[in-house]
Amino acid sequence: MKDSINDLTYDELLTKKEDLSRKLLDLRINKVMGHVENPLQLRTMRRSIARLNTIIHEYALKIRKN
Repeated sequence: MKDSINDLTYDELLTKKEDLSRKLLDLRINKVMGHVENPLQLRTMRRSIARLNTIIHEYALKIRKN
């Protein structure tokens, strides 16, 4: 997954971040309800969102070019 994130464009990164944020919200709700099959998904999802935020921030600082 790490390599595939670096290949995405800025717009694709934003849509992927929104997708993962919605999935994380669903996982958190299901955790409270007690229906999570794999609780480690929460940690991996948060880390994936953090990776996306880092790359998005690099575009904002113009460290990465389009």
